[in-house]
Amino acid sequence: MTQGMNYDSLVSRTALEIPPSGIRRFFDIAAEMEDVISLSVGEPDFPTPWHVRDVGIDSLQKGRTKYSPNRGFTALCREICLYYSRRFGLDYHFKTDVVVTVGGSEAIDLAVRALVNPGDEVLVPQPSFVCYDPIARLAGAKVIPIVTGRQDEFRLTADALRNALTARTKLLILPFPNNPTGAVMRREHLEEIAEVLRGTDVMVLADEIYSELTYNGAPHVSIASIEGMKERTIVVNGFSKSYAMTGWRLGYALGPAPVIAVMTKIHQYAIMCAPTTSQYAAIEALRNGDEDIAGMREQYDLRRKLVVRGFRELGLDCFEPEGAFYVFPSIASTGMTSEEFCEKLLLRKHVAVVPGNAFGECGEGYIRVSYAYSTAHINEALRRIGQFLKEEKNN
Repeated sequence: MTQGMNYDSLVSRTALEIPPSGIRRFFDIAAEMEDVISLSVGEPDFPTPWHVRDVGIDSLQKGRTKYSPNRGFTALCREICLYYSRRFGLDYHFKTDVVVTVGGSEAIDLAVRALVNPGDEVLVPQPSFVCYDPIARLAGAKVIPIVTGRQDEFRLTADALRNALTARTKLLILPFPNNPTGAVMRREHLEEIAEVLRGTDVMVLADEIYSELTYNGAPHVSIASIEGMKERTIVVNGFSKSYAMTGWRLGYALGPAPVIAVMTKIHQYAIMCAPTTSQYAAIEALRNGDEDIAGMREQYDLRRKLVVRGFRELGLDCFEPEGAFYVFPSIASTGMTSEEFCEKLLLRKHVAVVPGNAFGECGEGYIRVSYAYSTAHINEALRRIGQFLKEEKNN
């Protein structure tokens, strides 16, 4: 019987204080409405490539449904290390420096729990993805936001980092290419960050889930490739964005063997191993998926240009993203808050976007729009947003 139980006093106070995801809120409202055009979720509209699906199907047909080793199949760990070597010039050992996880989110959680003690400070550039703050707080950390802005193209600057460092700083989250802004950190920017960190004991968690989705001809550079940074960096990546494998739930972390060993130990108890079928499919993706990535990136680039041009033609200032598949237009000129804009747009025009303050307080005055949708979908959404802005202006 549950009568008389006070669950507010029983449930973890930290967990209770964490707000629900601002992304899912608008997605859930939209799911209950008809004729909704959603630009709210960061999920590729492409299906997983057939050759990748075929390998997953084949593994099931052959009855390969047992547990894998805790760290992941050796063949997959080897392919991950080979991939990072040929794409980003980084050498990791497949036996000691990699752990395969249930999505990139688990890898982030493992890294934070392996490194952070209660009271340690974790630096989180914002606006940024919604998971970093709650995961760090659940580990007992104090989260220190570092505000990035339009004036610096939403990049983390060396001065901002230097000003945020204290004796209690344990970890810097480096989420680039960035969700929600689409900002990237070029080599020269990363070298400046590395210079600030040299001589400290601060670790870096580099979330590189969008590493294959960069535009304007400049490939992603991992901070782990900067001199002196590999030994202090945990790289997190996965298969959801690059290979359109969101539902397969597979990610990984690369880093110094002693830290990966602790992460693997936590993984053993919390999860045990990543899905077997997904691992077989991921081996195929890494071996033969470069052309799939290139094809999807080309389509995203076309959509990126379409969305940026569309918002600018509607009179909204729109930073041009160079990575991921989001734009982060300013709606400050409308006089509405981010929440007000998104609620009105959803209820009146049935278009779902995400308020910028879901990604940190400094995101107020912006909205996040995903262009991981078809051009027809995007054009209809822009048409409706144009109608909405015109009606608001005439009111």
